Amino acid sequence: MLRSVLLAGGGTAGHVEPALAVADALRADDPRIRVTLLGTETGLEAKLVPARGYELATVPKVPMPRRPSPALLTVPKRLAAAVGAARATLREVRADVVVGFGGYVAVPAYVAARRLGVPIVVHEANPLPGLANRLGARLTPFVATSYPSTPLRGSTLTGIPLRAEILTLDRSGPAARAARARYGLDAHRPTLLVFGGSQGARSLNIAMVGAARELTGSGVQVLHATGPKNYEEVAAALPAGLAAPYRAVPYLDHIPSAYAAADMSLCRSGAMTCAELAAVGLPAVYVPLPHGNGEQRRNALPTVEAGGGLLVDDAELSPGWLAANLLPVLTSAERLGKMSAACAGTGHPDAARAIVAMIRLAEPTRRRARPRHAAN
Repeated sequence: MLRSVLLAGGGTAGHVEPALAVADALRADDPRIRVTLLGTETGLEAKLVPARGYELATVPKVPMPRRPSPALLTVPKRLAAAVGAARATLREVRADVVVGFGGYVAVPAYVAARRLGVPIVVHEANPLPGLANRLGARLTPFVATSYPSTPLRGSTLTGIPLRAEILTLDRSGPAARAARARYGLDAHRPTLLVFGGSQGARSLNIAMVGAARELTGSGVQVLHATGPKNYEEVAAALPAGLAAPYRAVPYLDHIPSAYAAADMSLCRSGAMTCAELAAVGLPAVYVPLPHGNGEQRRNALPTVEAGGGLLVDDAELSPGWLAANLLPVLTSAERLGKMSAACAGTGHPDAARAIVAMIRLAEPTRRRARPRHAAN
């Protein structure tokens, strides 16, 4: 019988939010299940997990140096300490299953679970798995992915688990008008939402400032989250006397209401952003981060190829590009409707429930002889 589950996901929203969505699904499935999240003391989880009403246990953060350095020599000792802390937590909460979402926290959780005979479930949010989940997938047959192309053998496509507030978001006409009023926008104008993550994105900010007069002159209004460090610069650079509302804010403290207010978005293409926009059926222009392994481009491709979004390289984004490519969509109700339907068709609203089902399949495979019943 499933009594206790440990969810290992920390550091970034891409790890923490899916873990919390699965926690909510577990609680909805059976409120008697003890749900514990494993994270670090300094990650987003330190704030988000208690705020959502879940127990947080922590392990030391063990980042891997990207280049050979003296810090590499300290990794084995620090990893051993993290594994020890994870093992102590597993025993304390008497976990029946460990679910890992990648990142710093997942490796010690996987290793500790393996040593104690606790079944492992792995969830990979990105098209290209990281080191932690490549390891975890070798230790279990219960592997969930978010993209059909993710190279983890024997995996099951589930999509990214999302919170109920996103999955049940109302984007009807009355709801959109109410959301626009919240941000001081016109109830009836086509609305563009611009955001570049919690810290904003400079290239998006620059392009929008340059395009502001033409966009608003065509009747489009804008809700623009600039990032806290960029707000004053953007606010000062925006032209005066724009023909439609242009609301620049440092950040969005409630992204669902921003989604409800918008007809289209201009944004980066992190895995969580792509999953949320697909879930709510909000078409977007995706501008992948210009560095890294090309992961953000891969995140957006399924939606773009289905007709639910546009894709532009960071170096090609400009006021002229926005006027030529984004504006014709935003000012056409027919094109917006088709893109919204195509975007919604790429989502996976049952992802969290599918992972709960996988957890229940994994639970009977635990090694009965492990020290789960020993005194703590």
